[in-house]
Amino acid sequence: MQAAPVRATAIPTLTDALRAIESLLMSSGQRTARRNAWTSVLEDRRRAKDRVEAQRVLEKAVAARTS
Repeated sequence: MQAAPVRATAIPTLTDALRAIESLLMSSGQRTARRNAWTSVLEDRRRAKDRVEAQRVLEKAVAARTS
């Protein structure tokens, strides 16, 4: 008796499913604009995080200098 052959089909992820739905509902220009906007949001968050960290470093430097 032989074992059944194994099929190697990948199960789509939630992201893949959402992208497929997005491609059906939106034109390519809208998809590009949405992705660009999301990239901008992520970059803004990164810059805000960097500003907070820089502020902490400066505050520590001032505190160390005045002590």
